[in-house]
Amino acid sequence: MSTIRRAAVLGSPIAHSLSPVLHRAAYAELGLSHWSYDRFEVDEAGLPGFIEGLDASWAGLSLTMPLKRAIIPLLDSISEAASSVEAVNTVVFTDDGRRTGDNTDIPGMIAALRERGVEKTDSAAVLGAGATASSALGALAQICAGPITAYVRTRRRGDEMRGWGERLGVDVRIADWVDAAQALHAPLVIATTPAGATDTLSDAVLDAPGTLFDVLYTPWPTALAAAWSSHGGAVIGGLDLLVHQAVLQVKQMTGREGSLVDAMRAAGEAAIASARSTSY
Repeated sequence: MSTIRRAAVLGSPIAHSLSPVLHRAAYAELGLSHWSYDRFEVDEAGLPGFIEGLDASWAGLSLTMPLKRAIIPLLDSISEAASSVEAVNTVVFTDDGRRTGDNTDIPGMIAALRERGVEKTDSAAVLGAGATASSALGALAQICAGPITAYVRTRRRGDEMRGWGERLGVDVRIADWVDAAQALHAPLVIATTPAGATDTLSDAVLDAPGTLFDVLYTPWPTALAAAWSSHGGAVIGGLDLLVHQAVLQVKQMTGREGSLVDAMRAAGEAAIASARSTSY
């Protein structure tokens, strides 16, 4: 009999998370019937207690907001990628009891962009300045040859983005959110803001824009993504990111890999369609 192995996604709020759908689809594809993947509502205050309460059946965790930085002091080590942007979205529990952290958002973004034919860009714009925005800088550090302009709401956020840029060796320029419509001129725009934050920019989309990578997957399409598509621009959505980073999480947690993208994306699309139909 196979030993039961557990994994889960933690965050707050967490009820909307598609991670269980994607990981369970991967387990089914890999024949891992003894693996389970759940979700738990955990905030920063509750995170230490949750981690301490895990037993040896646990293989790994996915972290979403607001835990990507809060988890770092609780780990034994983190990868260079996670350290460079101070954001961990993946925890693996090793056989010797160590807790290791990684960031699969960075390579996940690169894989999602590559899937849509975006290998390199001369410049880029980032909307927002949270943990996902820092991961976006980590991805852009590998594919962007020129300056990256980050549109932020506060000076503190701007200083953080500039600091990450210095660590990553990229030219990050800070602009005020009131000028965010200027971001739409960039050949690649990565929107990392919460739902509704970019809606007012939809009227400013240019004819034949470049590529928009909007990290949201619900509601979808966002007003900005819909406007972008209607003007002939290429759009990459949050489900693309979620799938590609989850593929890497599955590999790290289970030690198994395969052709999982199609199965995981199909499961995610079905879940989104089901949620949309029951909301009316």
